[in-house]
Amino acid sequence: MTWGAFYMYYQCPQCGKKFKYAIDLLDVAGERFGQCPECKLAGTFIKEGPNTPDSLEYEEVDD
Repeated sequence: MTWGAFYMYYQCPQCGKKFKYAIDLLDVAGERFGQCPECKLAGTFIKEGPNTPDSLEYEEVDD
């Protein structure tokens, strides 16, 4: 049984962009996992979990 994708949610401390990474990208993204797609800075961790209604605020990074 699957519950769907599981994400880690971040916000960039510099530009304020909200973004999320699917957990299955951890191996692919490596050290870039959790970095802002715009600024390339480490994002501030917000939460983890599946998609929820507020997930629409976060841009999905698909590396």
